Amino acid sequence: MNSRDLAVGIFFMSQTALGMLGNLALLCCFIIADFSGIRAKTTDQIIKHLTWANFIVLFKGIPQTIAAFSQTYYVDYVSCKLVLYFHRVARGVSLVSTSLLSVFQAITISPSNSMWAQLKVRALGIVGPSLSLCWTLQLSLYAYVMVYTTDIKGGRNNTRVRFFEYCAVVNPGRPIKTLTVILLTSNDVMFLGLMMWASGYMVFILLKHKQRVKHIHRSQSLSSSPETRATQRILTLVCSFVLFYVMSIVLTSYLSVLEGTGKWVSNAGVAMAACFPAFCPFLLLRHYTSISRLCCSSSYQTTFCACDVREL
Repeated sequence: MNSRDLAVGIFFMSQTALGMLGNLALLCCFIIADFSGIRAKTTDQIIKHLTWANFIVLFKGIPQTIAAFSQTYYVDYVSCKLVLYFHRVARGVSLVSTSLLSVFQAITISPSNSMWAQLKVRALGIVGPSLSLCWTLQLSLYAYVMVYTTDIKGGRNNTRVRFFEYCAVVNPGRPIKTLTVILLTSNDVMFLGLMMWASGYMVFILLKHKQRVKHIHRSQSLSSSPETRATQRILTLVCSFVLFYVMSIVLTSYLSVLEGTGKWVSNAGVAMAACFPAFCPFLLLRHYTSISRLCCSSSYQTTFCACDVREL
């Protein structure tokens, strides 16, 4: 094993372990909150689905790590299809869930006289069907992965196969590849645009509200106002999401269209796809104030610890 493979293996192992621990901690916090009888907010259901999707995305790092440490490690036929398929589905669900989270947060903070005000009451009933539609859409969109994925042994007898670490992908031909890239990229760009629009709307509302209550915060520093902190949190989440996913889209499109790509491109694509799922739970644990208060649920102060803010 050369030093490059060792470094790649250590990176994937660290990224996968930290990301899974973070998402597991976030899930445990919500489980504790549910059993403690703490009232959940509308967006909590979306965050749970987002966390599960992130956890599934990170699962691909396990065979990727083993493949980096062992050059003779291959995954069997069925496992190859399942790993790659659910990785792409979970990646899509993570994207759509984050977009839905931004949209529902925008609806929540919208003024009472805006066109979104009437959706506030109906928001709770819309979340469930929206998430079901999200999973159905992604499961259908990435069904082609099950068709064109095979194992290393099965791919050796086919001249139209490209090998990626522990699995292989059958080349469907340039027309089909180009159409697939267009459909998948359009899906990503559409939901990224929706998320950026909703987040921009939230920032606009918060800044507008900040101007209205500016006299209240005259005695405080500008950076300590709740509006400023909320705006910074939204921008942090959106910027990190857009950065990682745009790079992931570029690398995925590059791998799908061009021939003869090196191993480093494949590793970079997997790493970029897992960056946000690994980073997201720590951002949520840091900024969801209710999460930091859940520790009181095991003490006598449970009754008085109102975990009332599960939003950015």
